[in-house]
Amino acid sequence: MMDPGGGQIEGKIYVFPLRVYYEDTDFSGFVYHASYLRFMERGRSEFLRVCGIGHQELLQFAEPLFWTVRSIGIKFIRPARIEDALNVRTSVTGLTGARMLLEQWISRDQEEMTRAEVEVCLISAAGRPRRIPDAIRQRMEFYLEPVENIRR
Repeated sequence: MMDPGGGQIEGKIYVFPLRVYYEDTDFSGFVYHASYLRFMERGRSEFLRVCGIGHQELLQFAEPLFWTVRSIGIKFIRPARIEDALNVRTSVTGLTGARMLLEQWISRDQEEMTRAEVEVCLISAAGRPRRIPDAIRQRMEFYLEPVENIRR
């Protein structure tokens, strides 16, 4: 069976391909701004799943954990259109005690469409922040790429 995620790791960056559908656009035929957040969520979720720390794996901890977005800063550069083939790229740019910083950008061919700085953290089922377990931290350190090394 083919993997429905369909992405791949290129160096230390996860690349998730997707196509823009009618439901992703507004009345003008351009991608609706909130759709970019959904595209990035798919890219992040697939990246974490491929790294072995997706949602299902986190439920297996003695205290089940959940990834949540703490903050996101997004810059819209140019619009994507219906039927465009896009790539969502995800890179780890920082790890602290309880947070992971990611850089995500969406491109069409080599043309950058949007870019975001995303801060994610782990929480318990009660919604309380939790430190990133050593097993997860060690796995993610491999992908750590300081933001100044990421192509802009």
